[in-house]
Amino acid sequence: MSGGQSVGPSVGRSLFYLVVAGVAWGTAGAAASLVFGVSDLGPLALSFWRCVGGLVLLAGALALRPRRGAVMAAESRRRRLLRILGTGTGLTVFQSAYFAAVEQTGLAVGTVVTLGAGPVLIAVGARLTMGERLGRGGVAAVAGALTGLVVLVLGGDGGTVRPLGVALALLSAAGYAAITLLTRRLGRDGRGGDALATTAWTFAVGAVGLLPFALVEGALPHTAEPARVFWLLVYVAAVPTALAYALYFAGAAVVRSATVSVIMLLEPVSAAVLAVTALDERLTAATVAGTLVLLVAVVGLAWQEARQAALRREAAAALAG
Repeated sequence: MSGGQSVGPSVGRSLFYLVVAGVAWGTAGAAASLVFGVSDLGPLALSFWRCVGGLVLLAGALALRPRRGAVMAAESRRRRLLRILGTGTGLTVFQSAYFAAVEQTGLAVGTVVTLGAGPVLIAVGARLTMGERLGRGGVAAVAGALTGLVVLVLGGDGGTVRPLGVALALLSAAGYAAITLLTRRLGRDGRGGDALATTAWTFAVGAVGLLPFALVEGALPHTAEPARVFWLLVYVAAVPTALAYALYFAGAAVVRSATVSVIMLLEPVSAAVLAVTALDERLTAATVAGTLVLLVAVVGLAWQEARQAALRREAAAALAG
């Protein structure tokens, strides 16, 4: 391997990155609920500050770490521009359309359509654009994950299905699928780029895209508890944003796209656990059943991904020998 080419993380480490990212994303909903409960900040304004805060934190991290000119040289300027604009635009569409879908058709329906359509769009897109095959085990895992998601989200209170809300949720899923597919496609040759720099620039594009919506909605919160809102916003910017997205982009460049999409379904599992333990929501049989089915599907698909990576290493070693 040439000196100008970056070396990405192993499959095992990438799977761990994605698990941490999925769990961290799930905490954002609980934090957002607390913010909404003590202030008048809206979802698009919160998304804007999430991107701004994540950008500030990652810019600081990039400024403090040693120079990595060799890694950045592995990607051409045109390729980095495609990565930044593509992921930034996808992030803006993903978040904005999701919040709009929830507003139109409710949290349950908006969530199940967005997160349920995501793995399907990603699996189809990965097959058409990169020739990635799921196999029978992968198809069964995706089907199990979608079943668990439906049980988890819709097992409690029902929601009103509105066509516009469903269309917005599908648009959100398309934005998420585009991010995952682009990250995987650009990372297949081992030149996944700099995950921290990619994430920082993605937040910059997202912040610019969300700014007009935040201004219309009301960018500055009015609250009787400003300190609490401030620290909640810091948490949202640091853990489910700066940390989670950096790990996500690093892991998604290595792991198959369909596997990424299923592991990211840990987000509603994490959110459900927090809702019960931190927000005093009632633990239902649907919550338990949906969580167990989702976890089994995630573990099964992660095991299959690690096994296939081991087989590829063995085949490469046999050819080299």
